[in-house]
Amino acid sequence: MISARRRGAARLAAAVLASGTASAGALATAGPAAAHEVTPNPGGASATLNGLTVSDLAVVRDNGTPQQISAGLFQMTVDNGGTLHTYCIDVHTPTLAQARYQERPWNATSLHANEDAGKIRWILQNSYPQVNDLTELAAQAGSGPLTQETAAAGTQVAIWRFSDDADVEAVDPAAEKLADYLEREAEDRKEPRASLALDRPAISGRSGERLGPITVRTDAGGVTVTASGDSATSGVRVVDGRGEEVTSATDGTQLYVDVPAGTPDGAASLTAQAVTKVPVGRAFTSDTTSQTQILAGSSDSTVSATATAVWAERGPVPALTAQENCAEGGVDVTATNKGDAPFTFELAGARHTVGAGESKTITVPVKEDQPYKLTITGPDGFEETFTGALDCETARGAQRGEGLTTQLTPASYGGTIGGGSAGGGGLAATGGGDTTPVLTGMAVVLIAVGGGAILTVRRRRTAGAG
Repeated sequence: MISARRRGAARLAAAVLASGTASAGALATAGPAAAHEVTPNPGGASATLNGLTVSDLAVVRDNGTPQQISAGLFQMTVDNGGTLHTYCIDVHTPTLAQARYQERPWNATSLHANEDAGKIRWILQNSYPQVNDLTELAAQAGSGPLTQETAAAGTQVAIWRFSDDADVEAVDPAAEKLADYLEREAEDRKEPRASLALDRPAISGRSGERLGPITVRTDAGGVTVTASGDSATSGVRVVDGRGEEVTSATDGTQLYVDVPAGTPDGAASLTAQAVTKVPVGRAFTSDTTSQTQILAGSSDSTVSATATAVWAERGPVPALTAQENCAEGGVDVTATNKGDAPFTFELAGARHTVGAGESKTITVPVKEDQPYKLTITGPDGFEETFTGALDCETARGAQRGEGLTTQLTPASYGGTIGGGSAGGGGLAATGGGDTTPVLTGMAVVLIAVGGGAILTVRRRRTAGAG
């Protein structure tokens, strides 16, 4: 997840915070000396992890030692309304209670190089809780009777075989048969698109121009478009291609920021928001060390995306964005200059220049699972900082020196999933009790299954997994 901080400069002001109110479709500008904290929203759902709600046991052979862990379905609460149900796609990484998560594309997660990512989505679409008739699911799998707990465990086990190349089996025989069925039948499926996204998170241009377009991408039936800041007095507006003021949009709508000639140099932001179901198979990552999750089911949930616009009458007019690039092991910082003079800036100890009307992307290497802070500085006191944490690889217990992490000793937690009761599941344990919310590798409960275990754990290898 990426956050950003701007300091205003003589010519380029910081983007207006999204927490203010404005007349619909109109934008408020920031003064040239203003300073604002900004958290860019790449689009989609933002949520908080509640814990493991429906689960049963599984056995993973880690470094030749079988260990018993919980396997099942997590629940998240979406900001401003909604509930998500997810499975883990990183078995060796712990969960962090109340960790913040953001909807992400596969290429910004551990799925970026996994050739079996599409099979995981097929499992999600063809198992619990999307298939909520457990009698029907058991008949398809030939597993024998399934409960919500064993159906969730079998589904999670099948997912781990593709997401982590894990040597894992469910303890319950019916859950294990379900896992085998799902692994055997899984077919490749395309990555689902974001629940809501704006294709350009930052735009720039000259005063007197219509800046954009920014295209709305969503499966929602309707999107509300609002402006940030106080009531607008400058005449800067969000408009469509015909120049008419916009307060709502649908998939494919193109939005522009109309800046009247003579408007003082400045910046503004707009927010798109909708209520919709998040597509099954969307990934979720945290900016802390907490298991990457993949969506198994969604209620109607509030999703949003923001974009900023910067303008000036003359000189350089840069728009800066940052996007995590798992394939390159770094963060792509892109500077686009729509002004009439070059924009020179410093990033990661190097100086770069973007000519008028040009764009340049610099990939800055960052370490896996380590917080990063990238600061861009320019003329007249210009400064913008992007922070986050790269989460591109599935962890390996031997490499981490931590063993296998689990979600055990659950506390009581109620809820409903797909219309059925979720009772019997539990809130994920997080280590040292109610006052210690962080589950670390050294604080979890590891249960070794001895040499006389009745389960036979088979090694499953999948091309390109992990």
